[in-house]
Amino acid sequence: MFITPAYAQTAAPGGGDIISMFLPLILIMGVFWFFLIRPQQKKMKEHQAMLANIRRGDTIVTTGGLIGKVTKVNGDELTVELNEDVRVKVKRSYVAEVRVKGQPADSAEDKK
Repeated sequence: MFITPAYAQTAAPGGGDIISMFLPLILIMGVFWFFLIRPQQKKMKEHQAMLANIRRGDTIVTTGGLIGKVTKVNGDELTVELNEDVRVKVKRSYVAEVRVKGQPADSAEDKK
């Protein structure tokens, strides 16, 4: 029935220090930054650099899947030749990939 002196001297259940309370949250935010945010920012910078370096003669793939050769660069618009006498204008931001000359298309076997 009586409370022992050891139980009576312990701190209240919510009375821990503030550092031990926020340490798990700080660790979780650090892990998210290191594994999710940082790689995404790096990939975005590489993509923006690729878009800035598009030149006439480059073979590109658009986000819609069209593959063509850049014939004219006019600011934010690119004129892309898909076939002989078939030219379309594409916004620079819709380019998904710039292929180097001689690079083959990805086949189903390469993706395995």
